[in-house]
Amino acid sequence: MSATALSILAAVLGFIAVAGFGFALAGQSPSQARAAKRTQAILGREPRDAKARRATGATQDQRRKQILQSLKEQDRQQRKASLSIGARLQQAGLSINVRTFWLISAGLGVSVFLLILMAGQAAYVALGLAFAAGLGLPRWVVAMMAARRTKKFVEAFPDAMDIIVRGIKSGLPVNDSLRIIGAEAPEPLASEFRSLTENTGMGVSIDQAIDRMYERMPAQEVRFFGIVLAIQQKTGGNLAEALGNLSTVIRARKLMREKIKALSGEAVASAFIIGSLPPAVVVMITIMAPEYMAPLFTDVRGRIILLGGALLMGLGIWVMRRMIRMKI
Repeated sequence: MSATALSILAAVLGFIAVAGFGFALAGQSPSQARAAKRTQAILGREPRDAKARRATGATQDQRRKQILQSLKEQDRQQRKASLSIGARLQQAGLSINVRTFWLISAGLGVSVFLLILMAGQAAYVALGLAFAAGLGLPRWVVAMMAARRTKKFVEAFPDAMDIIVRGIKSGLPVNDSLRIIGAEAPEPLASEFRSLTENTGMGVSIDQAIDRMYERMPAQEVRFFGIVLAIQQKTGGNLAEALGNLSTVIRARKLMREKIKALSGEAVASAFIIGSLPPAVVVMITIMAPEYMAPLFTDVRGRIILLGGALLMGLGIWVMRRMIRMKI
């Protein structure tokens, strides 16, 4: 073979080698090209998807914060409203109005003031006891009656949820189940559900009717009941199952409350003994040696000591009560 032919053959082989090397580096099969295009498309869309997800997450967080803020505001307003005298009277189940309550309080205060003066005590002692009897005692009695009535309501509330669940499963409307509770449940559950059905019968929405029930009966179980009904009205779903779960939760809360009461029984007994021991000792010494305790009641310095001791004892009892109280 001539030199010219060898040169041409070498050039062709070199061209083929260079072309093959370049194709190996840059060339792609059709499937690889499609995969590369998909990869590029995915890579190109990732920032936009990430931005969209971040925007959605930020919107959801903002809505969640707004909902929590509105719930806190509603809870604050409802608590403020439930602390008024009119709300306390409704919670206690009393039919008197606020004006009658204040008249009774004023009459009690004046009566205590006159009785203390007739007993020979100083005017400022009579004034202090009259202030406590006229302003503190009636409010304390009403608050105690309201707490007792609320406790009875909460204890019977899971049975009411069971009645509604059984009524829905048997095909009864919710309003008919509520009427059954108002007719057959014990007090104060029956009267509250009768008021609820009367309000809904007058055209009031179920949300507003339950809000009114919460004003008369400020228990968290009532709020849970209203939330379940509101969610079911807006989104749908199995109301019987939701109320059954609510009944289970309320019973679990009651069980937890009883456990806490049992565990804190020793602390409650200790607080009662510590709080009642000083007044009991004072009474016993006064009975056994009245001349020894007389300066505490007749001398100004003794009265100041008694007043200071009473204030400190009240503060200590309040602190112990706050320490042993647990909210669920």
